[in-house]
Amino acid sequence: MQPTPSADVQYLSGFANEFASEALPGSLPQGCNSPQRAPYGLYAEQLSGTAFTMPRHEQRRSWLYRLRPSALHPRFERLARQPLAEAAGEITPNRLRWNPQPLPAEPTDFIDGWSPMAATAAPEAPSGVSVYLYAANQSMQRAFYDADGELLVVPEMGRLRIVTELGVLQLEPLEIAVIPRGMKFRVELPDGEARGYLAENHGAALRIPDLGPIGSNGLANPRDFLAPVAHYEDTTGPVQLVQKFLGQFWGCELNHSPLDVVAWHGNNVPYKYDLRTFNTLGTVSYDHPDPSIFTVLTSPSSVPGMANMDFVIFPPRWMVAENTFRPPWFHRNLMNEFMGLIAGAYDAKAEGFLPGGVSLHPCMSAHGPDAETCEKAIAAELAPHKIDGTMAFMFETSQVLRPSRQAMRSPQLQTDYDRCWASLATTFDPQGAKP
Repeated sequence: MQPTPSADVQYLSGFANEFASEALPGSLPQGCNSPQRAPYGLYAEQLSGTAFTMPRHEQRRSWLYRLRPSALHPRFERLARQPLAEAAGEITPNRLRWNPQPLPAEPTDFIDGWSPMAATAAPEAPSGVSVYLYAANQSMQRAFYDADGELLVVPEMGRLRIVTELGVLQLEPLEIAVIPRGMKFRVELPDGEARGYLAENHGAALRIPDLGPIGSNGLANPRDFLAPVAHYEDTTGPVQLVQKFLGQFWGCELNHSPLDVVAWHGNNVPYKYDLRTFNTLGTVSYDHPDPSIFTVLTSPSSVPGMANMDFVIFPPRWMVAENTFRPPWFHRNLMNEFMGLIAGAYDAKAEGFLPGGVSLHPCMSAHGPDAETCEKAIAAELAPHKIDGTMAFMFETSQVLRPSRQAMRSPQLQTDYDRCWASLATTFDPQGAKP
């Protein structure tokens, strides 16, 4: 069902079109993007998410009309605390799984609460992805922007109020948000605590996938994406501005809020999406379609059909296939799969995979349902049934994800993950009856 947007969001309806919003009537210039005198004495500024000479359909840029230009800041200094050092760490072909991380005991805001889990390469690479967990118990009193990539935010516990330069996004578990590279924002915690997942995309900007033979409808529908309406802060006083630059945090002190955009237009905007609006498609005869049928967003690579990054979900859905093993089949593939669980239980794992937990299956590592799930699925009566009360997801990438040293030394790492397949019995009987 189509959600009704609140007063602080508007329908995005796709990614290639222009969108606009103004907090004061007439504050958005007409005709000229950078007039000699902008309305209300505002400054014009462009935020480019792509190179100037990219093809028009790939261009991401927005014009911002603000109280003060972003250039008005002092020198950035490297912060003493650097929680994200060496996000890309050890090389391993092994399947890995972690229990949920605990919430912090000390006061911790959104950016101090990042934990690096895995990355494909160093942050300056022109493609790839870095993956983090976040856990926080304090609203941010400072502002932040990520110079290394766009951020895909996936809450698992607790709501987020994300105050961006272009407006406010209210986010809860089962919703996601994407914040463009370089866009300033602040994260507040309405519930006092929050935990979830982050993907930092270093490659082509995320977009909804082409549907091919599916046609014009299905999967994530463009009209379900919501962008903020203009909202500005006209405040003075010391505010720390932090940027993430090549994996390190740098900060400076401003004497005003940097979230002071009064009007804007363009397509390089933050947006949110409710995963419950995903239009799930599947088989009505036999066999599984490939898991790509669950792709919400994709970042393409230079190789047609091979994604730099996919965001894939496994939502509630009906299972009706005849003469078919119902859970995901055993497989090996080219993609590297970082999987998380937002709610409920995942239908391919009987135990050990909890909301807030993660698993990592590298390229060509064999994986699939655990032994208990497999045995039950083979013996199950194939009546239509609904998988309900669940939401799992994957950050998939065609480049190898290297777990961080911090993740490999974490007490949440399950040292016996491989055992979930160890009791798979050999059932082959050459004298057995043919099906």
